[in-house]
Amino acid sequence: MTTRDDCLALDARDPLAALREDFALPEGLIYLDGNSLGARPKAALERARQVVAEEWGDGLVGSWNSAGWRGLPERLGNQLARLIGAGEDEVVVTDTTSINLFKVLVAALRVQALRDPSRKVIVTERSNFPTDIYMAEGLADMLQQGYSLRLVDSPEALPGALGSDTAVVLVTQVNYKTGYLHDIGALTALAHECGALTIWDLCHSAGAVPIDLKASGADYAIGCTYKYLNGGPGSPAFVWVSPALREQVWQPLSGWWGHARQFGMEPRYEPAPGIGRYLCGTQPITSLAMVECGLATFARTDMQALREKSLALTDLFIEQVQARCGRHPLTLVTPLEHARRGSHVSFEHPEGYAVIQALIDRGVIGDYREPRIMRFGFTPLYTRFTDAWDAARILAEVLDGETWRDERFLARKQVT
Repeated sequence: MTTRDDCLALDARDPLAALREDFALPEGLIYLDGNSLGARPKAALERARQVVAEEWGDGLVGSWNSAGWRGLPERLGNQLARLIGAGEDEVVVTDTTSINLFKVLVAALRVQALRDPSRKVIVTERSNFPTDIYMAEGLADMLQQGYSLRLVDSPEALPGALGSDTAVVLVTQVNYKTGYLHDIGALTALAHECGALTIWDLCHSAGAVPIDLKASGADYAIGCTYKYLNGGPGSPAFVWVSPALREQVWQPLSGWWGHARQFGMEPRYEPAPGIGRYLCGTQPITSLAMVECGLATFARTDMQALREKSLALTDLFIEQVQARCGRHPLTLVTPLEHARRGSHVSFEHPEGYAVIQALIDRGVIGDYREPRIMRFGFTPLYTRFTDAWDAARILAEVLDGETWRDERFLARKQVT
């Protein structure tokens, strides 16, 4: 079995090790929750000061022009595009994942209504991230024209759920609970065979898994920037639309930032050309500016190198946990197969919440998701092999010593 000295050696020769220096990580903490909230880039503090003190404080309203605020969604989109296999001027960073999902879901249904009005079913996984299901459910209820949601219980069941009534297939590339990695190209091809369009949620894959939207034939994609992209808590999300579909319809949140002539102040809406039509209202500049700090580190590496390290880290963690914790009621729910694994590892435990709280008390930060899922995220930009090894050892100590039974670990917090 791999020893800690082996891990020290892996860290010493890790070609990505220097990237960790870009991040402000508390000493003595093992942070395995970058799949929920990425660590703070050191540059973000100065960038925030610059935006608030100089661009806003001194530049005032003139900074929309002089500091380039107006073009920030597009500029960030172009920086992010290379990480998801999109082209120049095909991505904007704006709004939230939920809002962007609403935009593209309505757009996709509008396209389908023009092609075949009988297609009214949205297919997704029951275990998809709840906001995706809720937005689809709410939209179907709002339209009240026979639209409905079809939930499937496993990735293997998705192909069989597609049919002549399917309008849209909405899938998160990496399942937030299990870490299961879907094949975008294969599932998109199946959807297209039956006449459906695809929407891909990249929240748990962008920045951790190589993605090629255009080569995969995808139709729409949305995602957040505060997980593996390290944009900051609640930082704006992103949206991509296939150029083949982009101009066919306009999205429903037709705010002034998506107008063809924003400052023409015209009384009727005319969508902007290109991806700009997916903008809506005035942009949150301070939080947008933080996204640029998170994206900057990616310019020093590539997604293939990050993927190789991610798989090595998760392999190590799984090996160590299974070797050390075999006598406990711990079940791995993340696929062992590399082609089906994202960048986080999930274990099920009957008292998973309390175990996670006990781990946090020991300086190992993971998180918990219902039901009984303990999640451990491995961000290759800053996670070390010794972090994975030490986390597995501490998990074994918590389980062996049953320290999770302490009452303070059983009390539920608002955010798990």
